[in-house]
Amino acid sequence: MATAAQKLTLSPSRDIPFNKLVLSQSNVRRVKAGVSVEELAEDIARRGTLLQSLNVRPVLDADGNETGMYEVPAGGRRYQALAILVKQKRLAKTAPVPCVVRDPSTQILAEDDSLAENTQRVALHPLDQFRAFLDMRNKGMTEEEIAAAFFTTVQVVRQRLRLATVSPVLLDVYAEDGMTLEMLMAFTVNPDHARQEQVWESIRNSWQKEPWQIRRMLTETTVPASDKRARFIGLEAYEAAGGAILRDLFSHDNDGWLQDVSLLDRLVDEKLKVMADEIADQGWKWIDASVELPYGHASGLRKLTGTAQDLTEDERAAREALRNEYDDLESEYAEADDLPEEVDQRLAEIEAALDAFENRPVSFDPDEIARAGVFLSIDRDGQLVVDRGYVRPEDEPEAAVEGDDSGTGDEADIDRVDADVDPSARRAAITIGSQPTDTDDDEGDVIKPLPERLVTELTAERTLALRDRLANNPSVAFLAVLHKFCRDVFSRYTSYSPAMEVSVRNTGFSLQAPGLKDTPAAQAIEERHKAWEARMPIDEASLWDWLISLEGTEQAALFAHCAAFGVNALYEKADRYGGGTVTVHGIQQRLAEADRLARAVELDMVEAGWRPTVENYLGRVTKPRILEAVREGAGERAAELIDHLKKGDMAREAERLLADTGWLPEPLRLVAEEPAELSAEHDDGEALPDFLAGDDEHDATDGTDEPAVLVAAE
Repeated sequence: MATAAQKLTLSPSRDIPFNKLVLSQSNVRRVKAGVSVEELAEDIARRGTLLQSLNVRPVLDADGNETGMYEVPAGGRRYQALAILVKQKRLAKTAPVPCVVRDPSTQILAEDDSLAENTQRVALHPLDQFRAFLDMRNKGMTEEEIAAAFFTTVQVVRQRLRLATVSPVLLDVYAEDGMTLEMLMAFTVNPDHARQEQVWESIRNSWQKEPWQIRRMLTETTVPASDKRARFIGLEAYEAAGGAILRDLFSHDNDGWLQDVSLLDRLVDEKLKVMADEIADQGWKWIDASVELPYGHASGLRKLTGTAQDLTEDERAAREALRNEYDDLESEYAEADDLPEEVDQRLAEIEAALDAFENRPVSFDPDEIARAGVFLSIDRDGQLVVDRGYVRPEDEPEAAVEGDDSGTGDEADIDRVDADVDPSARRAAITIGSQPTDTDDDEGDVIKPLPERLVTELTAERTLALRDRLANNPSVAFLAVLHKFCRDVFSRYTSYSPAMEVSVRNTGFSLQAPGLKDTPAAQAIEERHKAWEARMPIDEASLWDWLISLEGTEQAALFAHCAAFGVNALYEKADRYGGGTVTVHGIQQRLAEADRLARAVELDMVEAGWRPTVENYLGRVTKPRILEAVREGAGERAAELIDHLKKGDMAREAERLLADTGWLPEPLRLVAEEPAELSAEHDDGEALPDFLAGDDEHDATDGTDEPAVLVAAE
């Protein structure tokens, strides 16, 4: 018969007066770490109890008898905290202290107990602390009370509470070490749980899961608080108007993102209007106010030369005194490594005052003010920039009397009409948020980005050709739709901004070149559609049975025809401030998918019938672009033959030279697929296609619409 294992007997616990306890030299903790002893003493005083008893052993005399004293090998920090309270007379010397008393005959060393107590305990997972703070607040404790209880700042408590409000799905991922704390912190910038989970699903299997990328994806349709528009109106004014701000509690600068972009733009326009009205009282003929004026906005305008106001004797004396003070301070602290804060501040004040003396207000001739205007814009720091005194060619005095030999420019009607009118009484024509004016794109040899409208029109034609090609490749069409279905069904994938929109939703072309419906692709699609429509039953209830009656090849052909209507290879303008539904990243992804689909069906736009003409391309771009096209398609010699022509003649000659060359503009070319490793290296840049890369200047258009501002890669 087996002997039963002897059951354990735990060491008893009892209350021992504090003055009967001494700190043991067997305590293994030597290095200070964690909460200070002083903070621990305050926590014990607040709670009125020890959350964990001391581990003590009887002190024996030379004969091995107990002396009535007890040493503390495990719990030394708690003992020291109690000693502080006794010294502060907040705890009696004889106050009973709960202790676990070890048998002095045990074979376990005191150092063993001390080491075990400090190493065998499991540290609290950060998520448990976040949730505990949230529970405490929900039960009535304020953020200040929580901060005081745990000797931390209110800001830290708010950060922990924000972390606890992240989507429970993501908190579970963090609890299982599926993401880092820095990544979890990044998700707090947007409180929308659905959006948080959507972003996580899109990156969870990606090698690129940096916190900055998560923040960017969660705020891609917002405007950062550092944006000059936000600085211009002020966050207080934006919030007072009802605007919401996403705030990053984990940023040193307390970064934020303004969610209501349309409200922000409206407030900016309203403030610009108020400031423009104030300047209009000075008698200017026009005021053009915009957040950002385009490069070359003053091209072709005459700049007025004003007269700076002279300084008075007192002002000259004040300026000289400031210069002397500045020189004295610089000399005094020339050898100092760091300037005292008050000295540095005083130097900055002197510099600002001297700048004010140098940038004196400029006065203009009242007659010149009556025909001139002012540009208003916002600099990068959100400050208003006022640029006065520009005369448009049509407002020049000479323009009013051109072809009239009966008088001189001084007798022009414009001068006679306004001669007796007080300039301050005239009201300026104010334009707020106007589109940038066109400049002469034919000047210079710089090849600028293609106009966005032209790119949209070209990709509209490419979309039709791609649809037609896909409709003739049932296997590829089936694969494309199956690929989309898989992305919808399996959570490891994302269906964000697809080129194959399987809904099937027929994407219209709001911008299209003349004759798009007469292209070979459009006609082929129309004929095929009518042929199928003639065979299909009129009654929808009979459609299912009719589809079943089709042979497999016919079903596949009809499937491809319907799937082709879901193709969207269209370039669209993304909102430059992230306020629209289409983002730069989404357009980039759509075009990349369209290229993959085009390679699969071996789309050739030349074979599809596209040829460069004056109407569809050559008359819509600058002369450098025309010469580049001829150089690529017909050779350098052909380009030299037409480089002296005016733009209209050059475009017509280029059409003739390129007719049978097979040349295509960048948006219509079938680009070879990059190797996977190369694509990965460049993925984080999210650059737009080459034909859209470059500065934000505008190329020539056909004159029917204002050119749109190109969006740089995010």
